[in-house]
Amino acid sequence: MADGTRADLVVRARRALVDGGWREASVVVRDGRVVSIGDLGDDVSATVDVTLPDDQVLLPGVVDSHVHVNEPGRTEWEGFATATRAAAAGGVTTIVDMPLNSIPPTTTVDALEQKRSAAGPQSVVDVGFWGGAIPANLGTGDLRALHEAGVFGFKAFLSPSGVDEFPHLTTAQLHEAMAELAEFDGLLIVHAEDPDGLDAAAGDASSGAPTGGAAYDAFVRSRPDVVERTAIEHVVDALRATGGRAHVLHLSSATALDTIRAAKAEGLRLTVETCPHYLTFDAEHIGDGATQFKCCPPIRGEANRELLWQALVDGTIDVVASDHSPSTRELKFAGGADGAHGDFDVAWGGISGLELSFRAVWTGARQRGIALETVVGWMSRGTAALVGLPAKGRIAVGADADLVAFAPETPVTIDVDDLSHRNPVTAYDDARLFGEVAATWVGGRLAGPSAPPARLLVRPDAGVAS
Repeated sequence: MADGTRADLVVRARRALVDGGWREASVVVRDGRVVSIGDLGDDVSATVDVTLPDDQVLLPGVVDSHVHVNEPGRTEWEGFATATRAAAAGGVTTIVDMPLNSIPPTTTVDALEQKRSAAGPQSVVDVGFWGGAIPANLGTGDLRALHEAGVFGFKAFLSPSGVDEFPHLTTAQLHEAMAELAEFDGLLIVHAEDPDGLDAAAGDASSGAPTGGAAYDAFVRSRPDVVERTAIEHVVDALRATGGRAHVLHLSSATALDTIRAAKAEGLRLTVETCPHYLTFDAEHIGDGATQFKCCPPIRGEANRELLWQALVDGTIDVVASDHSPSTRELKFAGGADGAHGDFDVAWGGISGLELSFRAVWTGARQRGIALETVVGWMSRGTAALVGLPAKGRIAVGADADLVAFAPETPVTIDVDDLSHRNPVTAYDDARLFGEVAATWVGGRLAGPSAPPARLLVRPDAGVAS
């Protein structure tokens, strides 16, 4: 190094994704940051010096902006110890935790502090937090207080969330929340399904298709495309009325893409994500009783999936995040008789995919001729930009030393029992994916059980120490 100081770590790679482009590089790390990027053979004195084999590339860590950790309150579903180990095993170096399904939900500063106390000693990747917008905390000052405490934005449901302690907002309350957040330029992130449309679908007996709790087709028909499209139209109306910022979570329906394109063309501050499971699976290949695939909104048909891929490529959809939403095996297969099949009416709706999210999207991109660096853009740089973490999601001088050694062409058949999240159930069981995560460094330290706890993050403009 130019100043002669010994580095903590140097990682040498024949292919490193440095500021969005591939090059041979020696990435030099000190005190958790990248301090220089040199040529492959540079003479650097470092405590740890790693040279990646030729089948591995060096990537920035994935920033997963949509993770349900559930601790405290429902730690038997997932907790920070298991969730962050799963993240590290999948090349994810930063997660942003959703305000539910923990008890209490993160709708007050006190609840946020309980989350931070739970996460701090256990987490092996960096952790930030979303706040929640519910009817009870609108107009109370809680949203501003959470914003000042450093949450990255506020989640709201426009239809029932599935847990009683996190009720949804009406359309009028959506406008109220967005107006309140616009006062301090807070970000509203929205589960966009319209409750009136859900009620109408539940009462529609006109179809002659098979019905019943185990039938996947019936589950999809219970949450039709129009439910998402209508809710997103409500979000766009609220943006237009308030000048606020909004992010649509887990887009599953391609029928909403024209609405999204028009809103963006209008200059409204709208961003959109989809999830690995919507890009990987399709309704035609999900069997009855296979409630490991249940999520809301649902996984739709193959043609719909291909339109989501196209929308990612053309920029209509901005980012991809896992929406890791685990539960116990008993809840996931509730209503079934054999513990391996469930009833879609009563089983928990959520996909456990944190450890596999990057590999799943890369596998689909690889099949479609989409470059690895494009996937990194969606899942690292893009998600870091969404939450406002400019030191994340890139390999560059001054950036956090969150690095991943990744073998993109290594095939892997997934065995749920080998995964690190708490409960052994996932839609990806027995899937054949490409990519192996060989090593994950968080702040220049190799992630693992012996590593010191990672950082708890706050929004950089919050003025709160992390």
